[in-house]
Amino acid sequence: MIDNPRDNGAGAWNVAACEALIDELLQLRVAMLEAERRFRPQLDAVQPHWRASAINLTHYLAMRRHDIRRLQAQLAWVGVSSLGRAETHALASLDKVLGLLHLVTGRRWRDHSAEEPVGAQRGPALLVRHAEGLFGPPHESRTVRVMVTLPSEAAVDDALVARLVDGGMDIARINCAHDDPAAWVAMARRVRQQARRAGRGVRVLMDLAGPKLRTGPIASGPPVLKVRPRRDPWGTVTAPALLGLRPVEGGAARAQGAPSIAVEPAWLARVRVGDTVRLVDARGLERQFLVRRCAAGGVVLAGHKTAYLVPDTRLELRRSGHDVAITAVADLPPAPATVRLHRTDRLLVTPGGVGQPAAVASGRRRPRPARVPCTLPQVLGQVRRGERIWFDDGRIGGVIRRTGPAGLLVEITDCRPGGATLRADKGINLPDSTLHLPALTDKDVDDLAVVVEHADLVGLSFAQSAADVRALQDHLARLGGDALGIILKVETRRGFEHLPEMLLAAMGSRAAGVMIARGDLAIECGFERLAEVQEELLWACEAAHVPVVWATQVLERLAKTGQPSRAEITDAAMGGRAECVMLNKGPHIGDALHMLDDILRRMQTHQAKKRSLLRALRSWPVDEGGVA
Repeated sequence: MIDNPRDNGAGAWNVAACEALIDELLQLRVAMLEAERRFRPQLDAVQPHWRASAINLTHYLAMRRHDIRRLQAQLAWVGVSSLGRAETHALASLDKVLGLLHLVTGRRWRDHSAEEPVGAQRGPALLVRHAEGLFGPPHESRTVRVMVTLPSEAAVDDALVARLVDGGMDIARINCAHDDPAAWVAMARRVRQQARRAGRGVRVLMDLAGPKLRTGPIASGPPVLKVRPRRDPWGTVTAPALLGLRPVEGGAARAQGAPSIAVEPAWLARVRVGDTVRLVDARGLERQFLVRRCAAGGVVLAGHKTAYLVPDTRLELRRSGHDVAITAVADLPPAPATVRLHRTDRLLVTPGGVGQPAAVASGRRRPRPARVPCTLPQVLGQVRRGERIWFDDGRIGGVIRRTGPAGLLVEITDCRPGGATLRADKGINLPDSTLHLPALTDKDVDDLAVVVEHADLVGLSFAQSAADVRALQDHLARLGGDALGIILKVETRRGFEHLPEMLLAAMGSRAAGVMIARGDLAIECGFERLAEVQEELLWACEAAHVPVVWATQVLERLAKTGQPSRAEITDAAMGGRAECVMLNKGPHIGDALHMLDDILRRMQTHQAKKRSLLRALRSWPVDEGGVA
């Protein structure tokens, strides 16, 4: 092939250059048809309405096994399609280019449309049809659906569900890793009631928990209560530290946001507004508080210095400079159940037991590393020394230095400079390990009975192979749930690598889709690769005409705090390349839903998948005299 026809003084229609392009494209075409033949057993197993899509997927994957970047540049220079938008109709795109090049060179071209599973119009139309089959018709003025993860309150709060339905929620997601079947059923019923009221179709997705690897229980620390005033950046107190005191047998005296502890009732009965309460805190520092308010339920104290209260703390009531009475304290909150970790620390991940912080050497006692149990102990025998391990959505990382019956000895290599805390029920990722875990746990199989009865869609968490997909399909068939749409959640590196075989297996179902779980994927594949991985997932699913859910951390700061970040606005706009965008729960989920709805409506006039739409720009009006 000619590297650059311009170097030879050739015009765009140089016959030799075009003939070289034809030869290369014909070789590519042969490879695409050969891939179709190799996948014949899998293609024969898909449902009839998926067959053309399955064949197109094999063609597209065969084309993408070759590096055609130089070929694309040559095609663009000649002035024909560079195959950059061939996802929905790969063979037809190639044949169109071949036909034009044959015309230019005077060669005869036979019509190959009979060999093409889909064309330029039918391919995109199939994706639209499959999206409607899975999610239902799109919103009247928005082509991308919005999925919302329901909070626990949705099981009892009709007004909350009504706001979500009225705000544009198209699919309600119920996470079966939380709450219980009774709550799931209540959520589904409320969604359907509010959808009928609003005259809208809202589908219900029940997301199976799957074999999520998490940290197990961690022992709570000794009871301690820290009270501190609020200070400005210069250290000046702007609001005092408040502490509520109540009698041991009951009461609830507290200021807004203030902690509360219990004291002896007789001592409390003697307290008056204006009295002073003195204490020596856990560090041996003397602290004084002023009695600000007395009520039937107790009193509120105010102080201007930080204090740490422990069970041995005693409160001295003073009036006019004299001691009046002393009381012990009770009902102090336990310290958070956490393990504190720093870089170079050692952490033992155990198959059971209760997590403990590290212990330093003292007398005859040897030092002991911190330890945390894991929820899937069978995994520990499947990892190897030198492999990486991540905790809590990638906030803490380490390398496995030793394996054995006692667990995994991990050297912490990644965390905040000042250290990080690890809590119970936090995710564990092993991106380098080959784990053999079924996607369906015993709990998932039990939960399917509720899913089949009350949901429209079922989410398969941690899908990693075609066997996982077929196992779900078999259970659904046994329960009479063949009509349910399935969504494959791609959240591991193995799931990403096995996506094509999972897509073909999913085409044995009536309706299917893929959720790009970007949180776990970022950890599994590397944060630096996430953008590349999600692009490849979008391309493969578009080639299979399989609808995609863009998930994880979409407008998350807005949903949780009420204030969006600039970066997440851009991220939400990118979600418009999928057929559905998912929002996670948060106290400001209504605001996030409203903003996402607005972003998606705006962006659909600018972009469809990876193709820019050149609508008229109104931002810079131009007349013959220049910019107006």
